[in-house]
Amino acid sequence: MAAGAVRRDRTHYLYIAVIVAVVLGIAVGLAAPDFATELKPLGTGFVNLIKMMISPIIFCTIVLGIGSVRKAAKVGAVGGIALGYFMVMSLVALAIGLVVGNILHPGDGLAMTDAVKEAGQGQVGEEAKDTVEFLLGIIPTTIVSAFTAGEVLQTLLVALLAGFALQAMGSVGEPVLHGVEHIQRLVFRILAMVMWAAPIGAFGAIAAVTGSAGLDALKSLAVLMIGFYVTCFLFVFIVLAALLRVVAGLNILTLFKYLGREFLLILSTSSSESALPRLIAKMEHLGVSKSVVGITVPTGYSFNLDGTMIYMTMASLFIAESMGDPMSIGEQIPLLLFLFVASKGAAGVSGAGLATLAGGLQSHRPELVDGVGLIVGIDRFMSEARALTNFAGNAVATVLIGTWTKEIDKPRVDEVLAGRMPFDEKTLLDDDHQAPKAVEDVDTGLDVPEQRDEVGAPAKV
Repeated sequence: MAAGAVRRDRTHYLYIAVIVAVVLGIAVGLAAPDFATELKPLGTGFVNLIKMMISPIIFCTIVLGIGSVRKAAKVGAVGGIALGYFMVMSLVALAIGLVVGNILHPGDGLAMTDAVKEAGQGQVGEEAKDTVEFLLGIIPTTIVSAFTAGEVLQTLLVALLAGFALQAMGSVGEPVLHGVEHIQRLVFRILAMVMWAAPIGAFGAIAAVTGSAGLDALKSLAVLMIGFYVTCFLFVFIVLAALLRVVAGLNILTLFKYLGREFLLILSTSSSESALPRLIAKMEHLGVSKSVVGITVPTGYSFNLDGTMIYMTMASLFIAESMGDPMSIGEQIPLLLFLFVASKGAAGVSGAGLATLAGGLQSHRPELVDGVGLIVGIDRFMSEARALTNFAGNAVATVLIGTWTKEIDKPRVDEVLAGRMPFDEKTLLDDDHQAPKAVEDVDTGLDVPEQRDEVGAPAKV
């Protein structure tokens, strides 16, 4: 046990190195901007390393979660509650951004140049999809292409089908479940190895952002940036904190302390996807069931974009005011509801916040598209707040939905958050939690997961 503790402690050096790398990246970005912008591939490469692990981790997690539950209705209930919660919270985030934007009026006094107009038009890409194309895009070309295309929702669909199929197979599917569990362990071990490249990725990402934006962009648009950060802070520590306290009886600061390394990873890479695999592992370790984690977290990354909702609200008001065409409340609400729907169609698009904003304005208020160029320079800094807020929203949502569906081990949650059951940073898995109180099959020697006992005795293979 002592040796295991020492091995886990070594990972502290990794995250200390990440902090040092962020400081060095800022210094290099300010001292040598041209050189710093050339370091961007370092950050991009690290994020891509993490993204390549997302599909197999989601697949294994969902298949194990659904395949080990006898009743399909329970899985459907989790999905329905999750989607309903995501829609409500997205609208709440839009409303909060609307109120703050109308109080601050951040776009007053800015000038529009031809260069800014061109930059705005350049953000209207062809990647954004309408809602119908988005829904059809969930269906992969082949089962295998769901893993190679890097589309989270395609992987989610295939995993759901595989999980329900194994569920219907009963005892015959037990060996497959054990095989998937071993694959999951392999994938998480690879992820733990990849994480050691985090300092290099953080250094390259922060240096490139600092070098490309510079101090001038920050000074001229400080009101919008500060207002956006404050709004995200209020949403997380008032709205989400109150929900977590009332529903689950937990302190949000305690939960965030448990997820501190993930927040640091997001801050250094400006990508919430970089922490998705670790969020899945940590929520399972916390005591939320596999079925809830497997459905809530991947779906939330496409539908529960609280930070993006706030961003689109404030950015839209900012652009309208900066172009001398402020919108009345009657004009704001239809535009924001349109952007609310459009954001679901652009889920998974690189730079989704800015791309969705530009695409939505092009369709609904094309005269405002030129103004998108005003925020291009600081969008990367704002994307950090978007990513942090989105991640916080999904972490809280997982705990809330686990509580509502009674799929959470509350005594374990207390032990984990108190630090008495530390997360295994070496494997990202906890042996005693992956197969809790497994029952030994006397005929074959196979371990049958206890979750099969929820509605009856474990089946013999």
